[in-house]
Amino acid sequence: MLHDALIYLAAAVIAVPLFKRLGLGAVLGYLIAGVLIGPSMLRLIDDTETVLKFSEFGVVLLLFLVGLELNPRKLWQLRVPIFGMGSLQVFGTIGLVGGALWALGTPWPVALIVGIATSLSSTSLGLALMGERGLLPTAGGRSALSVLLFQDILVIPILLLVAWLAPPGATHADGGGHGPFSPLAAAGLVVGMVVLARFAMRPLLRFIANTGLREIFVAFALLLVIGAALAAEGVGASAALGTFLAGVLLAESEYRHELNIVIEPFKGLLLGLFFIAVGMGVQLSLFVEQPLLVVGGTVALVAAKLLVLFAAARAFRLCGQDGVVFSVVLSQVGEFAFVVLAAARANGSLPADVAGPMNAIVAASILSTPLLFLAVSRFVMPRMNRAEAREADAIDERNEVIVAGVGRFGQVVSRLLIGRGYGVTLIDHDPEQIELMRRFGFRAYYGDAARRDVLESAGIEEASLLVLAFDDPGRVLETAQLVRERFPHVRLLARARGRTEAFELAEHGIPFERETFRAAAAVGEQALVALGEHPHDAHRAQQAFVRHDLQMLQEAAKARGDDQTLISLAERARADLAQLLKREGLADAEDDDGAGPTHRDWMR
Repeated sequence: MLHDALIYLAAAVIAVPLFKRLGLGAVLGYLIAGVLIGPSMLRLIDDTETVLKFSEFGVVLLLFLVGLELNPRKLWQLRVPIFGMGSLQVFGTIGLVGGALWALGTPWPVALIVGIATSLSSTSLGLALMGERGLLPTAGGRSALSVLLFQDILVIPILLLVAWLAPPGATHADGGGHGPFSPLAAAGLVVGMVVLARFAMRPLLRFIANTGLREIFVAFALLLVIGAALAAEGVGASAALGTFLAGVLLAESEYRHELNIVIEPFKGLLLGLFFIAVGMGVQLSLFVEQPLLVVGGTVALVAAKLLVLFAAARAFRLCGQDGVVFSVVLSQVGEFAFVVLAAARANGSLPADVAGPMNAIVAASILSTPLLFLAVSRFVMPRMNRAEAREADAIDERNEVIVAGVGRFGQVVSRLLIGRGYGVTLIDHDPEQIELMRRFGFRAYYGDAARRDVLESAGIEEASLLVLAFDDPGRVLETAQLVRERFPHVRLLARARGRTEAFELAEHGIPFERETFRAAAAVGEQALVALGEHPHDAHRAQQAFVRHDLQMLQEAAKARGDDQTLISLAERARADLAQLLKREGLADAEDDDGAGPTHRDWMR
């Protein structure tokens, strides 16, 4: 064991820094290191299956950390790309690849299995590539993550389908160690995890943290992840999906950052080992014996996936660099294809002469992604940047105000300012929205206002106010921080979609307005009038409510992450608001009891 560990560590320490220095990325370094030490070349290690099985836990840890970054509310916001883009990509690839093989004479069960196996992408590779380059927070990164999550959800249905496709009398593979899938047990697991996360996990984490022993906290974090993984596998789900759910349920915990810190080193080492194991599994002999089949099949398969991914990106209005990132990082066939192909071969539904070349094609496609991403980063994205910059350079006006984002929120702000006589420069990243604005007589420009060069081309140095009306809270905060750092003279006003985004903006001292709050308060005022209150009294009550809510929002922002304090604050806020509105009502009554005609008399 120590001998093998020495070889793995030496290969990683030599290859990865070298590839990083050459600008080729760490992932490709791990893969090539695995090819070099594996059975196909130096044969320093022959047992690839054992290390692959062990290192897959790195993917499990990775999904836990991804879950920590996505609280349930954010996950709900991603429901459209998860099920929309995810289903379009998966079923589009199955139809294109499986249909092509069937048209070429391949039996339909074999064509379907190959189509299913190739429809899935590598979660570990895609997230590692985007994380290495800081692309996960972008629209393309979040869309890619959404599709990968949808693919993880399909793990169990895929294994069940492969078992169903087995010839009569064949031995059914269980799909790589998962127990029999039970929907009732899976639902019970989810409910149990929610209850544990809500009522037991935070006190346990607090108790462990109070010991002051960091190694015990690390041990508990690993225990938590391993327990979630085994529980998920026990009901037939994937370990990665179980730990992802555990991460999501702890995303709003005050211990989220500490959990991230202690798990990160284990994740990094095991993911590196996983990529080394994948590289060791590449059968170079097939590249020599059947080069046309392996290389040609890899090129055709990657091209087919890129075609489907570009179509999905276009259908969901993912344009420019975001669409390119989304398509390239998902263009390979994922490591789960090895599981699908092995299960199909074991139960007799996939012939050995198909499984062997397919394994080589899968490995080659994984190797192709870092190279393809590197080529796109160096030769395609710079041209796209220059094209977008040229588009932004076409802005031939310099105004006092820049409005970034001209959706329904930005349009209202712009119309008010323009109507008042101020010059406003309108920028949006959605070409269709720009075309719509121009059709109605507004001068609007295409560009990503989250980028410094686009802001400079729009005259940010001469502007006095920037209104951030993006539909993406992450980009709003990033852009606000950029402007504060580079252009401190520019005042900022931001759009917040809800209370959570308002908390984040308040923490950074950025002025904001919640997009639905004032409208909802106005409807509340009308409701009071409809219930018989005088319009003046209803308006005073609404104004008092707005002032009180803004005050409580500022206080709540300071206690963000501490649920007990927030709950206590909410209870106090309700009591204070009731007293405040009661006083307003008494003041109105006193006004009405005074001598002389009142405002009600005049209005009547």
